[in-house]
Amino acid sequence: MKKIILILIAAFALSACSNDKSVSGSKIEITKALISEHSVPVNKDKNTIKERFSPPENYVWVEEQPNSFGYFIEHFKLKPYGSQILTYDGTPIATQDVHEAVFDIDTGNKDLQQCADAAIRLRAEYLYKAKRFDEIKFHFTSGDLVSWNDYKSGIRAFVNGNSVNFRKTAGFDDSYQNFRKYLDLIFNYAGTISLNKETKPVAKTSDLKTGDILITPGSPGHIVFISGVCENKKGEKLFLLSEGFTPAQSIHMLSNPFDKNISPWYRLDVNSPETKTARYFFKPTNFRSF
Repeated sequence: MKKIILILIAAFALSACSNDKSVSGSKIEITKALISEHSVPVNKDKNTIKERFSPPENYVWVEEQPNSFGYFIEHFKLKPYGSQILTYDGTPIATQDVHEAVFDIDTGNKDLQQCADAAIRLRAEYLYKAKRFDEIKFHFTSGDLVSWNDYKSGIRAFVNGNSVNFRKTAGFDDSYQNFRKYLDLIFNYAGTISLNKETKPVAKTSDLKTGDILITPGSPGHIVFISGVCENKKGEKLFLLSEGFTPAQSIHMLSNPFDKNISPWYRLDVNSPETKTARYFFKPTNFRSF
């Protein structure tokens, strides 16, 4: 049995991702929580979430359709086990003991890809890989909708305060490099508020699936996303949770510091008044789906 490591919180969740960016930017203070090592076996030599993380005893993975967003997340390549969370400038963050995996995806070299942006990034990458280009569109916090189809056609957003105007100023460019520029634009002006508005509420715990988000919209706000689901014969489900954070840093999967017997898996309830995750407490609980 692995020993529990206890770290007392001096002040929990003063703020998280203030990722409702309009024009003025954001600020964040990283939180700490009680930390415990999990006792569920981990296949450390495997490089996807589904391969690396076995369900607890008497549970099995819920199968996702191969063309689904959930399948994309569960089979997304991970960095080697034990990899650190790095900020956008390559600096390791101070809290390295509440995550179980790091997604093998760039963070960019600016402080842009924060918490809401991590969910946006994976959703956009999934749609891009599936060639579902018409669906790649996200709202700024201002409410303005910005699509990849428009951006690759040369249409650019010009922001003045909370006013946004669009003009064609560039030629057609559907390269992946240009796609990343589009995403950086979205990261700069979208956030928890806009993502909350463009997703749908999940009313039943049994309906939760990989790819759904748990979100507190606001300034500050925060998001985690479900990155795996398992189930027992009674139909009871457990969930893996992942996130980005502020400053912009590696997308990572969380451990469960509150139940070491099932960590990194979480028990979730859409009707719970509060949902505790390793780096943030969500109150109220607000699950939503793309």
